[in-house]
Amino acid sequence: MHVFLLDAIANAGGAVGAGLAAIGCGIGLGQIGKGAVEAIARQPEALNDIRANMILTAALVEGAALFGIIVGFLAMVL
Repeated sequence: MHVFLLDAIANAGGAVGAGLAAIGCGIGLGQIGKGAVEAIARQPEALNDIRANMILTAALVEGAALFGIIVGFLAMVL
C-alpha cells in the first residue's frame, strides 16, 4: 500500500514539474519576444543585432525548459 502511494506521489510530482517547466518556458519566451519588439520599435536600425540576441536567448530558455521537462518525465518513469 505504501509503495503504491509513493509511486503515485512521484508521478504527480513529475507531472507538476514538467508542467511548470513548460509554463515557465512559455512565459519566458513571451517576455523575450515582447522585449525584442519594444527594442526594435525604439531602434529600428538595430534590427539584426536585436533579432540575433533574441534567437540566442530563446534557444537558451528552450534548452533549460527541455531539461526541466525531461527531469519531470524521468521522475514519473523511474
